[in-house]
This record gives sequence, structure tokens and C-alpha cells, in this order.
Amino acid sequence: MHGLMMEQPLLISDLIRHADRHHGSTEIVSKRVEGDIHRYTYRDAHKRARKLAKALLALSVKLGDRVATLAWNGYRHYELYYGVSGIGAIIHTINPRLFGEQIAYIANHGEDKYLFLDLTFVGLVEKLAPELKTIKGYVILCDRARMPKTTLPNAMCYEELVEAQDDRYEWPTFDERTACGLCYTSGTTGNPKGVLYTHRSTIIHAYAAALPDTLNLSARDCVLPVVPMFHANAWSLPYGCTMIGVKMVFPGPHLDGKSVHELFETEHVSMSAGVPTVWLALLNFVKENKLKFSTLKTLVIGGSAAPPAMIRGFRNEFGVNVLHAWGMTEMSPLGTAGTLKAKHADASQEDKFTVQARQGRAPFGVDMRIVDTQGRELPWDGKAFGDLHVRGPWITSSYFKGEGGDPLKGGWFPTGDVANIDADGYMQITDRSKDVIKSGGEWISSIDLENIAVAHPAVAEAAAIGIVHPKWDERPILVVVKKAGAEVSREELLKFYEGKIAKWWMPEDVVFVNELPHTATGKLSKLNLRQQFQSYKLPSA
Repeated sequence: MHGLMMEQPLLISDLIRHADRHHGSTEIVSKRVEGDIHRYTYRDAHKRARKLAKALLALSVKLGDRVATLAWNGYRHYELYYGVSGIGAIIHTINPRLFGEQIAYIANHGEDKYLFLDLTFVGLVEKLAPELKTIKGYVILCDRARMPKTTLPNAMCYEELVEAQDDRYEWPTFDERTACGLCYTSGTTGNPKGVLYTHRSTIIHAYAAALPDTLNLSARDCVLPVVPMFHANAWSLPYGCTMIGVKMVFPGPHLDGKSVHELFETEHVSMSAGVPTVWLALLNFVKENKLKFSTLKTLVIGGSAAPPAMIRGFRNEFGVNVLHAWGMTEMSPLGTAGTLKAKHADASQEDKFTVQARQGRAPFGVDMRIVDTQGRELPWDGKAFGDLHVRGPWITSSYFKGEGGDPLKGGWFPTGDVANIDADGYMQITDRSKDVIKSGGEWISSIDLENIAVAHPAVAEAAAIGIVHPKWDERPILVVVKKAGAEVSREELLKFYEGKIAKWWMPEDVVFVNELPHTATGKLSKLNLRQQFQSYKLPSA
């Protein structure tokens, strides 16, 4: 027997319609590429999204067509999130930090019909345009006064396109399993692969992200997404904040410590989210300039493991809680969040910190397991570690156009991470499976070695990689960037490890460099680092 509830599909257009009706006067603030501050409300955004929808239809964009963006976090990009998906088309956010040939590959593989781009990227796209086989026109996100002279074929002005339409438009209804968004993995090995989200998966994911024990979004908050809107849907913030009616502040391309801190203070930001590299720069900036945070309560850190020293720095010196989160593009991307349970209320601050230093626990909607090399499930005891698998309603079942074949193992998605899970469900990434250092038949966590290194007051950034050893298979070395004006020797840094790790985990050597390579999403690029050090000879070898 079926129940007697309404069959109303979960659609992205309903988010902004709800925000208009219930939070219509709440602000959306953007620091634009042009450098000035733009302000409007959810009601204004909804009106312009409807105009954009009509403009897209006038350009013959149809259900299922891909519409690409190369844009920073801002109100026009936000409008595209809703205008494109709202008509049943698919918004394809492209990471501008990728190499040109990767951008061209992704646009061609996605068969994008139009490309909307910020002024910043006009020169880049002009170079790539001859290689972009399916794009019929380019829309530059500006007004007529700032419209550049360009060689782009069929170049259009965004503001003219939108303002040519009225806002008399009713969002269509269609199957909630219709695709709404396309994001490509960063492609550290081989070509990037596309992850195709549905309206249903995106709405359910936004619900989960907003929960008190995940990102804890509230209409009383002001959220600044540092994580780019071209990086896994900005971790659902453009959807979750709209669902809840949160004031949003978009930083555009202005992500240096000074610019971010100024927006925090002037807009009374209570929560922000981004990768560790941005927060390290911010932490150094506020320390050097003897500043504080007036309203900031929470920083959500994901993308890669947050160094414990950074978590302590924000908490102990500035009273800002760092919420560790973890996920993947293939997971929409939320997987876990490091909120505490009732049992931790009376725990010491140090015990709380130990829990919060882990990647967190899964909300309802994410099922996890860890398995050994034979695929046998391992216990949740906080000690056994193995390959991390996940499944759930917002986790991919296959890649766009079937690239890479069937990625699932017995219905589970293998994340490529090595992790352990404790009895309370808190998961900790100990390494990427391809980055773990295999020494004498045992595994050494590169992340643990890196976290200890960056706790040293003279170390700005560190990476641990395995180097081939004739007896032990691999041995770890540490590649280190010193803080400006700071000094530390190889011997001093190795001594810093004493008593913190097993002796056989001790790095064989320390190499000091001016900078470390990063991926387009801000993560340390161990692949590039291993290539740089492929001819390196260990002292003990």
C-alpha cells in the first residue's frame, strides 16, 4: 500500500522561490571583480534569475543542455546557479585554475553550449576559443560600460542579456532526477572525469549540509564562502544558505588575508568555509597585524587535512571554532563534519581537540566502511585503517559518459582515501591511498608527519613523500617551506619529532624549498612533488 502524500518533485528553483517569499529582504553582498561592493536581496536575485531563465530560453538553451561558467564567487554566478538549473539545463562550473588544455578538454567533453565568464578570464578564453568545439556564444559577466573589446565569437554582455527580459516567468516542473549540475574532478591522474548531479541529490545534500551537526546554518548567520563556486558547488553553500535564508557574502577573486578579514569585519560574518591554504594566510595576516575577529565564530575547513597547529591557533588565540569537514566532488561533496556529541560536553579542552582534529562523522545520507586489501570490512576501533568506501543518495554511481567504467565495488564508491573510524563514528583520513608511504611492509601516514612539521613555529608548510629504498621499499622525507624570516635546521626539525611518532616513522631527511606545488583546488600536489624528487637519493641508501 502506498501512502497518500503529494508527489512534489525536489527542484532547485524551489529553493530561491522559498528564499524570496520567506527571506526576501535578506542581503547578498558581493565584492566584484571590478573592486566595488554590490548589494541586493534574495528577492532581487530571484527576479534576475527569472529574467536570466528567459534569456537562456531565447538563446535556445533546452532541457539537458550544458551551460558552462568560468567565474568567481559573486551574485551573477549565483544567478546562473538558479537560472540555468531552473529551466532544466545543466550548469557546468569549470575551474579556471586548471591548465588551458584541461579546460578545453572539459568544455568539449561536457559539450557546453554557452560559456559565461568573468572579466578576469577573457584573455584566457580568447586563447582557448579555437579549441572549444561546441560553444555557440560567450557571455561576459559585466555591464555594457565595462564590456571589453574581444576576439571571442558571438560575445554578449550579461547585463544586456538579462535586462532585455522581464521577470514574468513560472519555473517549470519536471522529474527531480533530472540532471542539474556538472563538476569535473581535478584529474590528478588521467583526464578529469565528470560528476553529474540531480535536482534530488542536490536538495537532499543541502538539507544535510544545513543540519546543526553538519554546517549548522541559520537565518541568523552571515556566511562567506571562500571555497569557490567552481569547486564542488562551493560545498553546497549557494544551495544550503538559500534554503535557510542566510545572509551571504561573496568575496570574488579577493582571497588574500587583508581582503577576507575586511569583509569578515564590515559584513559581520559569523561563518566561512574554505581550504587550509587560505586560512593559513589569514591566520598569519591577523597575527602580523595584531587584529581580531569581532563576529566570526566558525571556520569550516575541508579540501585537505587541517593542520592541528592551525586549529589550535584559531581557537586559542582568536576564539574561533574550526570545524573539520571532508568530502569529494563525487559526494556533492559533503561526507563528514567534526561536530561534538553530548558525551563530549564535560570533556577537557584537549580531549575535545583530539576529536575535532579528526575529519568528523557522517550525517544521515552517508554510509561509510573501511576495508583491507582483500575487501574485508575492518572494525571501527580508531586503530585499524584501510580503504574508505562510501554510499548514499548524493554520491555518484558512475562518471559522465561512462568514463573510467564502473567505479563502484559491490555498490560502494571507493574514495581513494585510507582512514580509520572510531567507535563513535568519527573518521580520520590517514592518507590518500596513492600517497601512503609503504616501509618494510607497514604503512606510514604522510598526513601525520606533515601535521607535526607545521606545528613547529618556523614551518609554514610541509609535505611528506616516500622515496624508494633498496631494503625498506620506501622511506619518508620531509619537504619544507619555512616561514618568512624564520630559521630551522634539518637536525632541529627531526628532533622535534622525538616522542611524537614511532622511531621507524622518523623522516630520513628534510629538504627545504621556497614553495610546494599545489593542485587547481589548493591541495598539495604529491604527484608533482614525487616527480620532482624521483632522482633523489636517500642518505641511508
